[in-house]
Amino acid sequence: MSSEQIRVAIADDHKIFRDGLKMALENREHLSIVWEAEDGSALMHQLRRDLPDVLLLDIRMPEIDGINAIGLIRKEFEDLRIIVLTMFDDEELITKMMEMGANAYLTKTTDPAEIYQAITTCVKEEFYFNDLVNKAVLLKLQHKKNARQFYPNPVKFSEKELQVLKHITEDKTTEEISKEVFLSPRTVETIRQKMKEKAGVKTIAGLVVYALRNKLLD
Repeated sequence: MSSEQIRVAIADDHKIFRDGLKMALENREHLSIVWEAEDGSALMHQLRRDLPDVLLLDIRMPEIDGINAIGLIRKEFEDLRIIVLTMFDDEELITKMMEMGANAYLTKTTDPAEIYQAITTCVKEEFYFNDLVNKAVLLKLQHKKNARQFYPNPVKFSEKELQVLKHITEDKTTEEISKEVFLSPRTVETIRQKMKEKAGVKTIAGLVVYALRNKLLD
């Protein structure tokens, strides 16, 4: 979307934060803030009226909190990019939100430049993986004594699929992966989709968690 405006909406119950975020992002290239919501009910109403490209979503909100909202959103708006932007950095919450369908997870202390990077990356590559998300997933797995209790019968991936999966966990773009495995970007995308179907997950984050829990990348 290099030549198109990325339409961004903000859902947060603190007006001061919303105003500061708009001020930090409003002059960024190819980006516009189209609307904002101060609670979960208003958020769902606005989404049904005017669907943006990216939603910056807080977790703690009145009416419907961010956790419940993301479940509702994914039932209606599969392609909407959701970036969780909150004050909480608990690893259990991070992995839960990513598994539920978030495309990125940032804290409110994140520099505006990285927020902008996350927005543009999610639009182009679907997901933005940062150190916060990667560490949260690994820490959660380290705390589980039985990594296979969630998936007692893991599926088998081909050698090529495992190569692609390894590069996904290294936060590489589709173009970068295609060069590493000598396949076209379209073929890489097809492999990613087939792996999600095999694992029975809906997101790349869910696929990464699945692979790690089942020790497919050892």
